[in-house]
Amino acid sequence: MYRSHTCGELRLADTDKNVKLSGWVQKIRNLGGMTFIDLRDRYGITQLVLDVESRKDLSAQARQLGREYVIQVRGNVAERSNKNAKMPTGDVEILVDEIVLLNPSELPPFTIEDETDGGDELRMKYRYLDLRRNPVRRNLELRHKLGFEVRNYLNQQNFIETETPVLIKSTPEGARDFIVPSRMNVGEFYALPQSPQVFKQLLMVAGFDRYFQIVKCFRDEDLRADRQPEFTQIDCEMAFVEQQDVLSTFEGMTKHLFKVIKNVEFDFDFPQMPFDEALKYYGSDKPDIRFDMKFVEMKEMLGDTGFVVFDNAEYVAGICADGCAGYTRKQLDKLTDFVRRPQIGAQGLVYVKYNSDGTFKSSVDKFFDTATLAQWAEKFKAKPGDLLLILAGPQAKTQSALCQLRLEMGERLGYRDKNKFAPLWVVDFPLLEWDEETGRYHAMHHPFTSPKKEDVALLKTDPAKVRANAYDLVINGVEIGGGSIRIHNDELQNKMFKLLGFTEQEAESQFGFLMNAFKYGAPPHGGVALGFDRLTSLFAGIDSIRDVIAFPKNNAGRDVMIDSPSPVAEEQLDELYLKLKNNNK
Repeated sequence: MYRSHTCGELRLADTDKNVKLSGWVQKIRNLGGMTFIDLRDRYGITQLVLDVESRKDLSAQARQLGREYVIQVRGNVAERSNKNAKMPTGDVEILVDEIVLLNPSELPPFTIEDETDGGDELRMKYRYLDLRRNPVRRNLELRHKLGFEVRNYLNQQNFIETETPVLIKSTPEGARDFIVPSRMNVGEFYALPQSPQVFKQLLMVAGFDRYFQIVKCFRDEDLRADRQPEFTQIDCEMAFVEQQDVLSTFEGMTKHLFKVIKNVEFDFDFPQMPFDEALKYYGSDKPDIRFDMKFVEMKEMLGDTGFVVFDNAEYVAGICADGCAGYTRKQLDKLTDFVRRPQIGAQGLVYVKYNSDGTFKSSVDKFFDTATLAQWAEKFKAKPGDLLLILAGPQAKTQSALCQLRLEMGERLGYRDKNKFAPLWVVDFPLLEWDEETGRYHAMHHPFTSPKKEDVALLKTDPAKVRANAYDLVINGVEIGGGSIRIHNDELQNKMFKLLGFTEQEAESQFGFLMNAFKYGAPPHGGVALGFDRLTSLFAGIDSIRDVIAFPKNNAGRDVMIDSPSPVAEEQLDELYLKLKNNNK
């Protein structure tokens, strides 16, 4: 028996017990006649005490130990004279009688502590060491608890957890597929699933009624902090439902998770915001509604001003920053530099200070008099002490820039508290998006999304105005997931394929199996997929999903720990009838 107790378990009630502990050496302190060792495992840290004078053999052993050595100790639990209130085990220590070295360790490349000296890339290379640190371990424990509670909730709602294939058929819609060559079917390829979409719909045709899966998905796309080439989603589908049935079910699940994991209760129905309203007031289809600061559009009220920046702009709008009229010129210049950054793309920033004494000071004083600035302040519902920040330019680009400016001001003013949660459903998305490059429509979500019943007639006359029976769950400006009511008859599905530019042969080749299934009594159905990694990072209060994944990839899609992706032997390529061009370069 390597241990009778864990390193986080012992308390004063265990005093005088003879115990065995095993773990990693966190720290060693030699203080003359006494040596102290902090022993760590997943559960906590316990202080060990060695009396150098009375047990010289133990003292010699202790001098051979180093950080991260794996040891077993036996000894008696004693009350500490110098207690540590910051540790759960801080009232006790172990008077060591025996030390067994289980495995030595090289000096780690970074400190295994909460505040480490290791950079991101170094910690990813030695991820197995990084996982020993408390913050990372806690994230993985949180992930486990969330997964457990998701299964618990959905099981109580009569969902059946069902596995779907990982080697599937490649389709051209959506993100780029990861492709897997088939050795037994020369010249043919599998794809790794971007989602189990068609399979969960087939399960509804099969009469399973309620399906879920916590499933790995794969997308070969450019990466950022909230994306990985392989990710996990809570994938769900329900039969005989309308949109509100799906929203109610997964709003209930979200409330359950917050209550059980965070002890946060929502005593209200999540608001439902149309897509058009989200863009109009927040410039984003994933608005952060923890704070107000809505966009105020100005173009109609301006008329012909003689100020060319406004007169030539398609769109002029701004936000009101409470209590910021005292911003200095240096602070305003920094805001201007912020909106001009290439990733934001605004040409400049107009500001109006509504001073606390009722006067106005702006960056456009030579173009607009005080009476005009007062009208703007009234339009913005500003009060003395507030600051108006205004952008102008092409509508879509300027809305996006103003959205980033709003979030930046929310951050500066302390409105984006990670311990405050503001969920909502964004609904009524456009069904289709026009792509100038390809000269055709693309599905905004996927080609199986149903149009709103009242908009179906517009598919023939004005497809751009058709709204989707689709919805996204957004919390604190993060899209946690989304879904839709699906098309469940082959006639409407064929119309959708034609709108998307599929020929009959292409539709049959790629989705014929689904179309055939619809001919055998497909029920009305819909579902949702929630990003499990994003949900976990939201609960953990961190921005990057990498920190809630045990073995993540870096921003280049590489696993620097195992050095993957990597070349394969020519023999393997020969088996697959594949050749690399230019001598593997």
